[in-house]
Formats: sequence, C-alpha cells, structure tokens
Amino acid sequence: MPLTDEARTQIFDKLKQHLETCVPPMVEVKKNNQDSFEIIGNKSVPYGSKKELIPGMFFASLVQRKDSVALHFFPAYMNSGMIKLAPNLYKCLKGKTCFHFKKIEQIHEAELSILLNEGIKRWAKSGYLLLP
Repeated sequence: MPLTDEARTQIFDKLKQHLETCVPPMVEVKKNNQDSFEIIGNKSVPYGSKKELIPGMFFASLVQRKDSVALHFFPAYMNSGMIKLAPNLYKCLKGKTCFHFKKIEQIHEAELSILLNEGIKRWAKSGYLLLP
C-alpha cells in the first residue's frame, strides 16, 4: 500500500519532534523547505581535505520522500555499536546512515530517544559539540 500524504506528514512530524529535543545543544540549519529538517553541532570544526572550518558537523536530518521519510543520522556511521541501543529502529536502516520509515509504527520512540542522546554524547566526545 503506498504511503499517503497524511501518513508521511505524521511520520515526519513525529521524527521532527524528537530531533527538536536535541536543539540546543544542536543547532537547526534554516532552509526554505518545509519537507526537510537538519541539525548540526554547535562548534565550528575543520572539515574535508583542506580542513576548512564549517559552522558545525552534520548530526541528523529528515527528508520527506515519495515512498518514505528518511532520517539521516550520521553518528550511526561512526559508531556501529549503536545498533545494540535501538535494534527495532535499525531494521529501517538502509545503507550506513539512512533510516527509511514507511509506517508510523516503525518509530520506536524510546529507542529513538536513547539513540539521539547517545549520539549527542558521542558528538561531544568527538569534539563536534560543546555541552553546557
């Protein structure tokens, strides 16, 4: 059964609520698109081969797609052991950092909260985030 606009919006809104709890200490990247949401670390860091300073290291984003809502969660790439914290969410992982949600039931809120909190801790430990 195809994903309806209403279901896609419900999934997006639920995931966005969780990501918004990370701001602060994370910083929201302002875009002119209501179908996406992105947060980055609050510390400028060198990035790329030229080590140019960027305003903050990418942490997570949401994008509404035709058949799903994608949650890109970069700490998952850098910390493969995080699967133990959220085994049900990891069933939706496609690739290394992209979770695809097609049903609201796939969002295990307790696991998502644990995963995001652990991501914040690891971002701070990696030097991408200043905690208060």
